[in-house]
Amino acid sequence: MVQKSTFEAEIKSYKHRQNAAVKLIKIVSDLWFNHTIELIFFRNQLVDRRVSKILNLHEESKALSETPISIFATLQVAEKIQNLKLAPSRIDIGKLALKIREQDIDDDQLLYFIKKELISAKEHKSFEPRDVVLYGFGRIGRLLARELITKAGAGHQLRLRAIVTRDQIDPKTLKKRAMLLQNDSIHGEFEGTVDIDAQKGALIINGATVYIISAKEPEAIDYTKYNINNALVIDNTGAFRDDKELSRHLLSNGASQVLLTAPGKGVSNIVYGVNTEMIDTDNHTIFSAASCTTNAISPILDVIHNGIGVSQGHIETIHSYTNDQNLVDNMHKKSRRGRAAALNMVITETGAGTAVSKVLPELSGKLTSNAIRVPVANGSLAILNLQLKKKTTLAEINNLVREASLDGRLIEQIKYSNNEELVSSDIVGTTAAAVFDAPATIVAPDGKNVALYVWYDNEYGYTHQVMRLARHVAGVRRYTYY
Repeated sequence: MVQKSTFEAEIKSYKHRQNAAVKLIKIVSDLWFNHTIELIFFRNQLVDRRVSKILNLHEESKALSETPISIFATLQVAEKIQNLKLAPSRIDIGKLALKIREQDIDDDQLLYFIKKELISAKEHKSFEPRDVVLYGFGRIGRLLARELITKAGAGHQLRLRAIVTRDQIDPKTLKKRAMLLQNDSIHGEFEGTVDIDAQKGALIINGATVYIISAKEPEAIDYTKYNINNALVIDNTGAFRDDKELSRHLLSNGASQVLLTAPGKGVSNIVYGVNTEMIDTDNHTIFSAASCTTNAISPILDVIHNGIGVSQGHIETIHSYTNDQNLVDNMHKKSRRGRAAALNMVITETGAGTAVSKVLPELSGKLTSNAIRVPVANGSLAILNLQLKKKTTLAEINNLVREASLDGRLIEQIKYSNNEELVSSDIVGTTAAAVFDAPATIVAPDGKNVALYVWYDNEYGYTHQVMRLARHVAGVRRYTYY
């Protein structure tokens, strides 16, 4: 009898939490779609999330504090925010709820405290939305399209207006493009609608017209014919890699800035959050978002180097196979990449060690790097073997990264994990550039040699870094509370 009553009480308690999550979802949706106020939970997206996902995120918050943040606490914070008239913002209600708990703010003082914390959100200036063109529609291009449409909010953000491909624009090709956007073998089905308009030569994504433009040369396009002006062109083809080639985009009518989703030569390589100060939109119009691996390792290296100091090191990336490898054994211009990608571990080169020096110049000449492609479709791992300038401990290393994931300029870039069962499939869909595997950290007996394990979703996590950089260079800067 006692067991039955206990079980029923547990079910009732969980249902109570489910109902709270439903209420939270309604508030999150209203604030985002009607007011361009995005509520997140310790960097995790809440828009278009299911009840179970939101409850799981709250349970996982115990990795960041001694006890999980309650769904009722975040709901209470969201309800207060909903009644405030704020400018377009991005507010971490998990971080806000944690601060309320730590400072023991009671219900009578809660509204006053939240108003005080978010006072800058009332004063933040609004911004003009910017048109975006995706030049290329491969793996990163399609994920960017999903995120740009999902993050459109009330229309005061980056606005996806066109996609440039080399295809002929006909109903059959448009349908294929639509299906590839709608369905993804790794990231699942797009939670939105994708239709085609053959007459316009466009995809209709969540009701918005996105033109598909066929062009072999970037300078041949006149975007103004599509009523696209002052556009940010995001080049995800990999075909143009230096400033001279990328500047061809700027010869197009209607284009004003270019962002490359690969390492670039002669342009600023930016890992958003790490060397954001290098962004100079007054004097430059072309930028690079570096590589997925550089975005994953730079935040961790930044934390360790600033906190302890790095003398030298080697980076080994265990990377999922990519489209530039062969499906079956065949000729390839690069050594080993010609062997069947889904059947072999393949040693190959990576420029990550050199690329880091462009982002963190103080580490120039101190790092070597190599890569192993493995039979996994997505989800990669970087192993950082570092020799430090002074002795450290396991606790100091992990605490440094944990604190950086909670506070400061790298909280979007670093996710701290104490999950002892973490594997590559667990990090698929993670928006952070780097997932630090705390239980895997190794510190040698001398205290000066360490091995750090950093997971990263080389597609989804990188896409979010590109989005962050795109907003910044385009001038779409919301008030943020982390």
